[in-house]
Amino acid sequence: MTESILPLLILLLPLIGFLLNGVVLPLVHRGFSKASAQEAGIVATLAIATSFVLAVVSVSGISGPVGHGENPAVGSFVYQWLEIGNLQIPFELRIDRLSGVLVLIITGVGSLIHLYSIGYMSHEKCVGRYFSYLNLFCFAMLLLVMGNNLPLLFFGWEGVGLCSYLLIGFWYADTEKANAGKKAFIVNRIGDLGFLIGMFLIYKTFGTLTITEIGQAIASGTILSTGLATGICLALFVGATGKSAQIPLFVWLPDAMSGPTPVSALIHAATMVTAGVYMIARLNPLFDLSPMAMSVIANVGAFTALMAGTIAIAQKDIKKVLAYSTVSQLGFMFLACGVGAYQTAVFHLMTHAFFKALLFLGSGSVIHACSGEQDMTKMGGLKKHLPHTYLTMLVGSLAISGIPIFSGFFSKDEILYSTIALPAGQSHLFIIGVITAALTAIYTGRMLAITFFGSERLEHEKLHHLHESPATMLVPLYVLAILATFGGLLGIPHLLGGFLGHLPHVLSGWLDPVIHTPHLPLVGIQLSLHEGVVMVGSIILAVGCFSLGFRAFREKFNVSQFIPSFTGAQKLWENKYYVDEIYHTIVVVPLRALADFSANIIDKLVIDNIVLSFGRATRDLGKRMRVIQTGDIQTYALGLAIGLITLLWMGHKLLP
Repeated sequence: MTESILPLLILLLPLIGFLLNGVVLPLVHRGFSKASAQEAGIVATLAIATSFVLAVVSVSGISGPVGHGENPAVGSFVYQWLEIGNLQIPFELRIDRLSGVLVLIITGVGSLIHLYSIGYMSHEKCVGRYFSYLNLFCFAMLLLVMGNNLPLLFFGWEGVGLCSYLLIGFWYADTEKANAGKKAFIVNRIGDLGFLIGMFLIYKTFGTLTITEIGQAIASGTILSTGLATGICLALFVGATGKSAQIPLFVWLPDAMSGPTPVSALIHAATMVTAGVYMIARLNPLFDLSPMAMSVIANVGAFTALMAGTIAIAQKDIKKVLAYSTVSQLGFMFLACGVGAYQTAVFHLMTHAFFKALLFLGSGSVIHACSGEQDMTKMGGLKKHLPHTYLTMLVGSLAISGIPIFSGFFSKDEILYSTIALPAGQSHLFIIGVITAALTAIYTGRMLAITFFGSERLEHEKLHHLHESPATMLVPLYVLAILATFGGLLGIPHLLGGFLGHLPHVLSGWLDPVIHTPHLPLVGIQLSLHEGVVMVGSIILAVGCFSLGFRAFREKFNVSQFIPSFTGAQKLWENKYYVDEIYHTIVVVPLRALADFSANIIDKLVIDNIVLSFGRATRDLGKRMRVIQTGDIQTYALGLAIGLITLLWMGHKLLP
């Protein structure tokens, strides 16, 4: 690893932006509310954009050909952070080819979201506080991906959890929004307990928490039973289910829509929710030791993708559609990890960052234009009013639906093919993946049709104020649209690469030093034939389902309006399978009952009575002792004389 100051600078710049907006500007202006969105936004955007430039320089330094077994990286050893007995935890940052991809996504897409926020938050109060949280969020995520040991990764892991709480509940005066922030924080704490258990088991097993040393120990043949490996991996996966919103801990992510829309884009596309996928890809040698854990990851990912896809098709809130879409796409990533296609999971993580950030920011542009309206059924006919927003959202919709040549087509196809091509793949995973891909195209076409086509359903006052977004919001949309269109070319499939003059799968070659490419049982013509069948079928499915969703839902909003027998399913999907209600019944209600019992019975009748009994005993003793306080000097003198005689007598008896 080459020592460099660049990783440290990349990390510190957003922290400096946080301090400037969170401390310096409020002191200068005497309060958060005085700083303008432009002033605070420029400070925050420059901080993260400069980190992006330095990230490009750092990643350029580790490009180029590498020898067998080499893993080029640049790092910064800052200081010895903790030293407890044999446990040594340095504050050490490391950018290799895997973390480099994540750093570029965080800083690059993050910069666009910061720039977009200048226009989106221009009429809000306390924007300095908002931008300071945004910078702190990026700092925590950068620490998560650049930390070269699990405690540093976990420090960043907790940091993004804190920042999500602060940003989701940014409008804390609204009780519903404040509760959404608390819900995200609490649900993530449940997952974090699993991560901690996994980390303790890793230290007990390997005697180190440094990520590179763990990989070296596994490569050198450290004896590790399958049961222990499974326990470690499942504990870590519990943490991932919380942070990356998988069954059963996905319930916080849709409620995260309560925050400002750029926050949704940052959480859902560029930072927090991808942390679990990154962690599994980073520790892939460890997960490879447990086929059982891998199977659990693949199946949880597949069923999460399917469940969230069905919920998304029934939502009316434009941001809720995209929220459940994120849960579904994260399920796709875990499905890829579970069958051993870690590189494919990272590929979809990258393309998803492009098109999902685009869709969220596009939805923010719609909401901004419609005076805060988020219900798609109250919109309609917006294409002629918002041509730029429509065009960019169309690109994002085509990308997530898997339409060629857009980025989602390449990464989604790789995942589907991996479920049947790799040894760990299973046919039922492929079937679930295909159904979920079809649902994705349908609900995305539905969202586009209801929002931009059909009759105009906006209230007259909101329709009168309808306007296209300012340049600070449109520029990020167009940049992301370009990335969502051409980003998939970094992963040209084997079949197309052969037709186009043996073009390489750039991302796969880039990640090879970090993530081993799994062995494909098929080669040559057989590989191309199987891949071609999946690709052609996927294209037909994506185009057909997107067209279906786009044409069918312009004036009708629910599946049950076309298929009456789906009325029960429609209600089930609209109410999100009643998962929140189930949690409320089996978790919240019993805990509240226990709290009430503790407060009214244990606290008042037991603890209070014990404490008060000491007070009453002291008071009663005081009443009895008070009778000897007569105020008569002769009585006091007699008492002293009796006491003195008693002491002398006792001393005489005790002395020899």
